[in-house]
Amino acid sequence: MKFVMAIIKPFKLDEVRDALTAIGVQGLTVTEVKGYGRQKGHTEIYRGTEYAVSFLPKIKIEIAVAADQVDKVVAAISSAAKTGQIGDGKIFVYGIDQAVRIRTGETDSEAL
Repeated sequence: MKFVMAIIKPFKLDEVRDALTAIGVQGLTVTEVKGYGRQKGHTEIYRGTEYAVSFLPKIKIEIAVAADQVDKVVAAISSAAKTGQIGDGKIFVYGIDQAVRIRTGETDSEAL
């Protein structure tokens, strides 16, 4: 089992969710986060005053999948979230030692 975490631009969320649904992903967790990478934030003008925005709004998507689905999930996220511009995001893949579905007590791949 693997845990896939992706940080993407907020306006790409619906496209990524649709791509994941199309390949059979049944559930995911979405969190609104702030951060920056190589783009280092940007400057904005508000009421005539320029100020720096150091942390940009991002979306963090977390998905637990079977190990054999990881490549399809990563490919779906990559293609749906890509704009070609700096700040498109990153995908991280972690191993999962154990999973338990609280309601039924199912464990590991049955819990996914």
